[in-house]
Amino acid sequence: MLTIAFNPAHTRASLRFEEAHGNLITADLVRQLSQAVADLSEDRRLKLVTLEGIGEDFSLGASVPEHRAGEIEHVLPAFHALIHDWLALPMPTGAVVRGRCLGGGFELVLACDCVFAADSAEMGLPEIRLGVFPPVGSVLLPLRVGASRAASAVLTGESRSSEFWRQCGLVEFIAPVGALADAIDGWFDDLLAPKSAAALRHAVEAVRGPVRDLAARELPKIEQLYLTELMRTDDASEGIAAFLEKRPPVWKDR
Repeated sequence: MLTIAFNPAHTRASLRFEEAHGNLITADLVRQLSQAVADLSEDRRLKLVTLEGIGEDFSLGASVPEHRAGEIEHVLPAFHALIHDWLALPMPTGAVVRGRCLGGGFELVLACDCVFAADSAEMGLPEIRLGVFPPVGSVLLPLRVGASRAASAVLTGESRSSEFWRQCGLVEFIAPVGALADAIDGWFDDLLAPKSAAALRHAVEAVRGPVRDLAARELPKIEQLYLTELMRTDDASEGIAAFLEKRPPVWKDR
C-alpha cells in the first residue's frame, strides 16, 4: 500500500509504502510508485519528494518469487522504468531509511538525491547470495560512492551501517530513529523551503543529469545481461529455488 502526504504549504511530498513481510518491492508496489511519480511530476510547487518505508525496515528487497523465470522478464523492466522515471522527477528527491534497506529497496535509495538515515539503519545488496546481482546498484552505486566500495558491496553481498555509508558520502545525515522525522523537517525548513522551486528544478536538471544519462545508457545493457545471460544459468535458478525452499544453495558454477 502506498500513501502520499503533503506538508501544509504543499512544498514537500512524502511517499510512504507498507507491504507485508518487510516492505518487499513487489510488482504491485512498483506500479503504485510509477503512478505516484507521474502524478507528482507536474507539480511545480514541490521542493522535495521523499520515499519512506513504514515500519521497522525500509525494505528487505525485491520479491524473490517474482524473480522466477516467466515473471522476471516483466518485473525487472518495470522496476527499471520506475528508476528512470524517478530520476526524471523535476524536483529534489530523498530517501528516509530506517532499519534494513536491502536489494531493490537500496536500489531505490540510490536513485535519490539525498539519503537521511537512522543511526541503526543498514543498507546493502545481498543479491549475489541468490546467484544473481543488482542491476541498478551495479550502475548507480559506483557513481555515488566510488568503484571500489561499490564492487565490495555488490560482490560480497554484505550490508553496511548508516555510518559507513555516511563516510562514503552517500548519506546526508544520521539521526536517532525516534528523532529522524524531526531532523528531516528541520533540514528541509532550513535548507530547501526558503529556496525558489523554479531554481531548484533547474538545479536538479543540472546536477542530476549525469546520473540520469548514465542510467539511460548503461541500465538497458545490464538489464539484457541479467535477463538473457544470467537468468539462463543453472546457478541463478538454483539460488532462487534454494531461497524459496529455505535451504542452502548447491552451486554448479555454471
